[in-house]
Amino acid sequence: MQSLLALGSHRQRRVTIATLPVRGYILVGGKSSRFGSDKALLDVDGEPLALRIAAQMRPAVESVTLVGNPVKYGKLGLPVISDAVADFGPLGGLLAALEDSADEWNLVTACDMPLVTTDLFRFLVEQTATCSDDGVLPYDREGQPEPLCAAYRSSAAAKVRRAVENGVHKVMRALDGLNISALAPADYAAVDPEGTVFTNLNRVQDLERAGIGGAG
Repeated sequence: MQSLLALGSHRQRRVTIATLPVRGYILVGGKSSRFGSDKALLDVDGEPLALRIAAQMRPAVESVTLVGNPVKYGKLGLPVISDAVADFGPLGGLLAALEDSADEWNLVTACDMPLVTTDLFRFLVEQTATCSDDGVLPYDREGQPEPLCAAYRSSAAAKVRRAVENGVHKVMRALDGLNISALAPADYAAVDPEGTVFTNLNRVQDLERAGIGGAG
């Protein structure tokens, strides 16, 4: 994986992206045990959080698909596919997305990031146009990776499948065998000037931190 020490030199560009061969997937199959209710269905400004994220993603990709229980989430009106392995966590959802896709690249995000934007998704898609690696993965301001808001080649599915079959549950550990292009905050600063785009909801108290209201 590319060292963050080499990341400050990427020149930020803003472009208008037409249709590209990139599919979008939103992982909605988590148990939300710490949050206490289903985060994908959390009402945020009158719509489920999953649909709020889908609306931001749609302009940047060819299609948007939910990854989770088709019976539970089919009512949201978007295509839904099941996790590749039931109750395996987000890695099972990532694997399902990569194995489902017929395109070269895929934009994959979790359903608990209420502040993601179309500009961020477009930026990630733009990186795939010149990337020769297996994925494009941003790091936040604390130096933590954001593998559940990243772009992956469909060809990475085989190695991710192998990790799952070996009992690996952590996404970053599963990515160890892949070539990943890392993005530092300086690379995407123009689309995240306040450094909040990767804010996620783990507990109900995080709603205030994200500056939103909601009811489970």
